Amino acid sequence: MNEVVTIRRLSADEAAASVEALADLLIDCVEGGASVSFMWPLPRERAVAFWRGVAEGVAHGERVLLVADDPDGRLVGTVQLITGLPDNQPHRADVAKMLVHRRARRRGIAQQLMAALDDEARVERRSVLVLDTVTGGDAERLYQRAGWLRVGDVPHYALMPDGAPCGTTFYYKHL
Repeated sequence: MNEVVTIRRLSADEAAASVEALADLLIDCVEGGASVSFMWPLPRERAVAFWRGVAEGVAHGERVLLVADDPDGRLVGTVQLITGLPDNQPHRADVAKMLVHRRARRRGIAQQLMAALDDEARVERRSVLVLDTVTGGDAERLYQRAGWLRVGDVPHYALMPDGAPCGTTFYYKHL
């Protein structure tokens, strides 16, 4: 079932104004066990600092930040397109921090965010996208359904928020 959400690209000012809501989202996902570069417990100051850095990246044209708002205007999801890459990769971007609040999962929000991300990548003239995710995690099905191709796995690449090691699977997509 797809929930009616509004997907929007945030300007630098909107990104800065959304830092607190984005921090809430990140904390929820990490508390729920998402391996997205942070350990649990995640101090709020750390989450806020991360999103301030993302907002600065948006301001410098190094990131595209998309959010999903539910019908009540609550931020329930986000994903980023990192475009600030080396000079020899102007056609490529990395996908990062695909997050959906636990209360809003299994409603097609992640799928909608990824489709919108493809559109924004085309606007940014990026034809090769790369991402990584926890090996064996739920996100793998999402990415495969969205046309992403698996490159391979690296065992013990990262840690889950509780400290347990986890493998990482790398994917790419040509637009």
